[in-house]
Order: sequence, then C-alpha cells, then structure tokens
Amino acid sequence: MRFSYALLPDYPLQESLASIRLADELGFHACYAADETWHKDMWLLFAVAAGQTRHIRLGPSVSPVTLREPTLIAQSLATLDELSGGRAEAVLSSGNFGLLAQYGIDWTRTRPLSRVKEALHVVRTLLDEGTITHRGEFYRYDGLFTFARPVQRRVPLKLGAMRGPRSFEAAGELSDGCHHALSYTAEAYAYAVRHIRAGAERAGKDWRSLDIGAWVVFATGPESGPAKEAARSMVGIYASSMPEEQLRRNGVDPAELKPVIEAIGAGDLARGIDLTPPEVAERLSIAGTPEECLEKIRTQIAPTGVNHLICAVTDRRLVRTFTGRELEGVAGVDEQLRLIGERIMPALA
Repeated sequence: MRFSYALLPDYPLQESLASIRLADELGFHACYAADETWHKDMWLLFAVAAGQTRHIRLGPSVSPVTLREPTLIAQSLATLDELSGGRAEAVLSSGNFGLLAQYGIDWTRTRPLSRVKEALHVVRTLLDEGTITHRGEFYRYDGLFTFARPVQRRVPLKLGAMRGPRSFEAAGELSDGCHHALSYTAEAYAYAVRHIRAGAERAGKDWRSLDIGAWVVFATGPESGPAKEAARSMVGIYASSMPEEQLRRNGVDPAELKPVIEAIGAGDLARGIDLTPPEVAERLSIAGTPEECLEKIRTQIAPTGVNHLICAVTDRRLVRTFTGRELEGVAGVDEQLRLIGERIMPALA
C-alpha cells in the first residue's frame, strides 16, 4: 500500500512547501492537490516544490477538463516533469460539479465521461508525441505542437471516478489507474475495483499493475475525539458531492444527509456541521488515533485490491478556513504526516 498526501492549497504557501518537504522525507509516494479556482494555484506551488524535494511525485488530483483545456494540462505536466526530474503525474476528471455551477455550467449537459475520455486521449498524445492533429466531439487541433517535453518516458495519467460503473471501467481500460474519492467501506471499493478490473481486462492489461487509489477525508492524532470531530466538520462539505448510489455503498441512507446538504447548499456551514451525526461522520471518513485509522484501512480498504491511500489531511486550520470553527486538540498537518509515516505506513508496507 502506497501513501500520498492530498493537499488543499489553502495554507500560507511557505507552510505548504514545508509540509511537502516533510512528506518527501517521510517516504510518501506523492503529493496531490486540487486544480480548482477555489484554492491557490497548485501548478505554481508544485513548480517551487519540485526544486525543494527529491523523491515525492507531484500533480493534480484532479484537473478538470471542462475548465482547463487538455493541451494546457499536457503543457503544464511536461513542464512540471522537467522541473521535478521526472516526478509529474495527473488525475483527470470532468470537474467539481459545485465549481462548474459557479461558472454557469450545467454538468449534465457536458457529457462528462465522453469529454474526459477524449481529453485523456488529447493529453496522452501531446505528452507522448509533442504534436497533435485531432477532430473530436469536444476538441479540435490542426498540427498543434509544444516544446514542453517530459523527462519520463510515460507520464502517468489516471482518471478520477465516483459514480460508476462506466467511469471505473473507462479508467481501467484507457488510463494508468483510478483515484476513487470519498469511499470508506469494503463494499464500495469492491464495486470500484470490480469495474476497474473489467475495463483493464477488456484492454488486455493486468489490473494489478494499475494505480488504484482511495482518496479519503483523513484526520489522526494522539487523541481520538478531536481527530473525529475535525473529520466531522468536513464530512458534510465533501458528502454534498457524493452520488446517492455511492452514499448507499458506504452504508449511508441519502435521507440521513439531506438536511446537512440543504444547510450547506444554503451557505449555513455551521448548521450543516451540527446536523451531521457523529456515526455518519465516522462512516464517511478515516479518523481517530493512528491505530484506529490503521484498523479501518486494514479491514475496509486494503483487502479489496486498492493499492494506494491518498490522505486528504484535515487539521484545525483547514476546518477554520472552511467553516470558521475553532477546534482544540487537533493535530496539525505536519504532526499528522509524521503519525502516518511512523505508525501507519510501516504496518502496511
């Protein structure tokens, strides 16, 4: 099981750089960040981080092809790959539906999976060949070229998927893996892996060679209670983007979260948090002491075929930024990275 750090670029940039350096020293596989307008620019942050780290891989999880033109994703990836000496990779998706709504884009009219599959082809072609001529449904190019060339022979490109089954199968068939966000049960991951495997086998690939990642809300610390309360503060915000079928695969009745999602949708984050039952928050996060987190990973995620845990570390500052809540006793990002690196990663090496 590989471990990576999912960074939300909302901290002071020097602090984020220090956390990335620490993750590099601790042996984390990668540091990913959301390529979204809501946050500071991850491409600029990772360009600087590339020169301050030695081993950790860097890239977006996810980059939205509805908002960022895929040839520009390829250009940025190739540039980051050169800066990092061959450590860039990317996860592509149609984008955060809440963010698309703020751009006045109705995602249901964008044919999201078809767009992502075509964008993946575009990024792959421009990275591998440096030029592209393409007449597609969504993108068209006539001899477009770039001098931005990657160092790696093949920059890994993966797809983000949540709903399924077609998105999971497309990831297995067409890309180098799948990052599945916001699932926490063996049932949910068995479902995802089953369809990723079907797609891979359709393409004649060994599904076990793919990067099958679990992107999870994560909070740990010496004391269980504060870590779980930090996770509870964020669960409703994330759960508002989960399809109903995914909630059910995680043992949550969508009706349980309806008041929470309505409050958050109306901008009342404090009420949304208050309405989030602790038992639902526990189902939709990995939180508690390192031993509690390890037990959930061992029983619910590792046996399913997932080979990569991507920890969206939630600490006191992030909760305050998103919700305005002040929580005492919650471990900071760097302390949590150390706990993961010293007490969780070795047990699953």
